[in-house]
Amino acid sequence: MRRVVALSGGKDSTAMALRLQEVEPGDYTYICTPTGNELPEMFAHWRLLGERLGSRVVPVGRRTLASEIAEQKALPNWRQRWCTRRIKIEPFADYLATVAPAVAFVGLRADEEERQGGVYDSVPGVIVRFPMREWGWKLADVVAYNAAQGITIPKRTDCAVCFFQRLGEWYDLWRDYPEQWAEGEAWEAQVGKTFRSPGRDSWPAGMKELRHEFEGGRIPRDRQTLLREATCRVCSL
Repeated sequence: MRRVVALSGGKDSTAMALRLQEVEPGDYTYICTPTGNELPEMFAHWRLLGERLGSRVVPVGRRTLASEIAEQKALPNWRQRWCTRRIKIEPFADYLATVAPAVAFVGLRADEEERQGGVYDSVPGVIVRFPMREWGWKLADVVAYNAAQGITIPKRTDCAVCFFQRLGEWYDLWRDYPEQWAEGEAWEAQVGKTFRSPGRDSWPAGMKELRHEFEGGRIPRDRQTLLREATCRVCSL
């Protein structure tokens, strides 16, 4: 049976993929389901993992965040989180159906009992395994293992314009990735809605208005703290 590893590139799937080669060495197919809205560091991380594992991480699925926004005529948000299901879960299930019989390895930890792990066990001919649950691995085990392997997980492993982001992360996106920011702003204008929920805080919900605040020198409180700490470190040198 083909052995297929769901390798999103986050801390959990990264640790699972690397550890599997140690405890159950063999031929694996490593699959990722990009949304097309990841930051450059994420694609670099997938390439690095492919080198470490000796097998390229293969992207599957034709859906992207851009194509889904156009088709749904809506933005994903906390009320309608269709992005994960349509861009990640369903394409991976479709892929498994094409290679069955297969064993699918999914990176859920032992301390995530409430998470189900997709719908992959409903695909005919597919057996789903959760190795980290078999090993009893919890968050601390994952973090320690990745550190021992010299693996650094990108700060953002999901979409650049993910609605789950905190305000400081939106600030980082505006400051460091103007192209991705402009793309998100264009989607909001296209749909007439915002990724951020109105009334979530005292800041504007829309990316355009949020950009005006940042450009005017307004900085989120948590980023003000980081700037002060960085300045103090420089001054102490």
